[in-house]
Amino acid sequence: MKIEHTSVMLDRCIALLAPAIENAKTPIVVDATLGWGGHSLALLEKFPNLKIVGLDRDKTAIAKASSRLSEYSDRITIVHAVYDEMPQVLNSLGLKNVDGILFDLGVSSMQLDQTERGFSYSQDAQLDMRMDQSKGITAQEILESYSRGELLRVIRDFGEERFAARIVDNIIAQREKGGVKSTAELAQIVKDSIPAPARRVGGNPAKRTFQALRIEVNQELEILQRAIPRALERIEIGGRMVVMSFQSLEDKIVKQLFAAATESKTPVGLPVEIAELAAKFKLVFRGSEKASEAEITENSRAQSVRVRAIERVAF
Repeated sequence: MKIEHTSVMLDRCIALLAPAIENAKTPIVVDATLGWGGHSLALLEKFPNLKIVGLDRDKTAIAKASSRLSEYSDRITIVHAVYDEMPQVLNSLGLKNVDGILFDLGVSSMQLDQTERGFSYSQDAQLDMRMDQSKGITAQEILESYSRGELLRVIRDFGEERFAARIVDNIIAQREKGGVKSTAELAQIVKDSIPAPARRVGGNPAKRTFQALRIEVNQELEILQRAIPRALERIEIGGRMVVMSFQSLEDKIVKQLFAAATESKTPVGLPVEIAELAAKFKLVFRGSEKASEAEITENSRAQSVRVRAIERVAF
């Protein structure tokens, strides 16, 4: 099978997970966002005793990854699930805790490249944007049914769009003319809503609105807010979680949840740490890491990535 997708920060993610895998007798890693399976493939090749549980909400991704990883079918279990369902998946497999968890957040390269999915503002298609096309509301249905206030909230909060009000008013005006039927129509509405000087900076002016709709369609931030704490509960001592974020809203959530997990609950001023109240996790490194200039040159999708990592030190 021809693979055109290049996994972002592949070597760094493997290096961050390696200590947890190498220190375990029978290591298990959850690839919470399997996608094409690039990270899982590299892990399976490098660690011959590793087993992986791969999750994805996209049935197309599951089919492609299953084919790509067929050589390792005895060492990887692939499940159609959203990553906040990880505890249920692990329970169904008889697994209590795992040694590593990898999140590669946001829309995948495969989804962007499939024109008919409606994720891309650069190619004309129906406004779908569902990661799991077997259920849920589409972007077009949101544009047709949400009130002005609801649309304003979505585009302003999830797209961090300064001109959200203008865009929403023009979307609503278009409803009276038959509605917004395609990605090209929506991209043009956004372009027409943003003053020319503002369109000259920051890339395609439709990027923020498309991001906002995609997040709303897939409930990405709500799911992430639930998923990280649930996943942290299933990590063994010495185990690690690595999270790759591609936009600031995701990264902010991960940063806050990691900060809470690494905070001691011992009252300030006590001369000693109370073991029961000590932090159960530590940061592998402070802050977040970016892709190297060399990787960004080779793979433009690495431009916005931020990587954070955390390790369990106690139960």
